[in-house]
Amino acid sequence: MPQGQPTTVPDDGLTTRQRRTQPVLAVHTGPGKGKSTAAFGLALRAWNQGWPIGVFQFVKSAKWKVGEEHALRVLGASGEGGSVAWHKMGEGWSWVQRDIEDSEDAAREGWEQVKRDLAAETYRLYVLDEFTYPLHWGWIDTDEVLAVLKDRPGSQHVVITGRNAPAALVDAADLVTEMTKVKHPMDAGRKGQRGIEW
Repeated sequence: MPQGQPTTVPDDGLTTRQRRTQPVLAVHTGPGKGKSTAAFGLALRAWNQGWPIGVFQFVKSAKWKVGEEHALRVLGASGEGGSVAWHKMGEGWSWVQRDIEDSEDAAREGWEQVKRDLAAETYRLYVLDEFTYPLHWGWIDTDEVLAVLKDRPGSQHVVITGRNAPAALVDAADLVTEMTKVKHPMDAGRKGQRGIEW
């Protein structure tokens, strides 16, 4: 294992081992591609450690077939690593809003399920995919989310993806990565491709 040396050691009375097992809140945001992809990479690591994983997709429709879902479901059912549960709350969205009211209700219902699962310590890793959108649009109260995540019991890790992460979420997170776009094939008029976008 790499032996990283922190620049400062907190005066929190915890041992290095205790600090190493603290739950992490990660945020992948920014206009660039790869936010969800990075979160699913984290889910692969969690699966390998035998952790139960809960994926909650807040925007993608249940009709959309994404490669990560199939791969993680197969791995979860293999009996070799952690279990994987996959939840889709959205009615579908692709840069153009559809039925706003139904989508808002689905997002709120999804957040209520996340709250129940956190309280029950159902999973060790939660992937809240594209969760920044309902926060950004005001469908779900950011302050409530932060309070629930701050008080979550046990050692439950949470990764939240999506553009426009609220500043308060960024401030509260332990790990924040901003994906910046330097270049994208769509800038040249190319459509999304199998194996690249889904």
